[in-house]
Amino acid sequence: MLWQIAVGFAAVSLISVGGGIAVIPEMSRLVVDVHGWMDQARFTQLFALAQAAPGPNILVVGLIGWHVAGLAGMLVATAAMTLPSGLLAYGVFRLRRRLAGNMGLRLVEKGLVPIALGLIMAAGAILAQKATGGWLTAALVAGSTLFVWRTERSPLWVIGLGAGIGALFL
Repeated sequence: MLWQIAVGFAAVSLISVGGGIAVIPEMSRLVVDVHGWMDQARFTQLFALAQAAPGPNILVVGLIGWHVAGLAGMLVATAAMTLPSGLLAYGVFRLRRRLAGNMGLRLVEKGLVPIALGLIMAAGAILAQKATGGWLTAALVAGSTLFVWRTERSPLWVIGLGAGIGALFL
């Protein structure tokens, strides 16, 4: 089990262009569809919990590891998600510094922007689509998206409102 966690999250780590949030659809596929470690509702709950907690977006990996294999699973999942991409980022940083001003490098950087944006949008779409709750969930997702996109207010207002509505419907 720990080996499956390590290999799975290491592979996901290497495609995390745009950050950990960008690979949520692939994480979901790995955890829910491929290995069957949890259902989509549980995955979405763990993701929401990780987003509500202070810290990096990738906290969800530790929660998934904990759910699957306890403390060892949490440690393995977190290391597998951060070490490969961290080493790759370090190598790219060194290469980028050496190629500063190169036209090809600028083209690659510009090309990665829409890829990262698309991956992040796909993550949001998949999580919204798989969330349970019917019309209320859809309205909360749409309202939250508009609020964060169109106002300068802190996203913490959305988290607080969502927690309040969730408490009312428990």
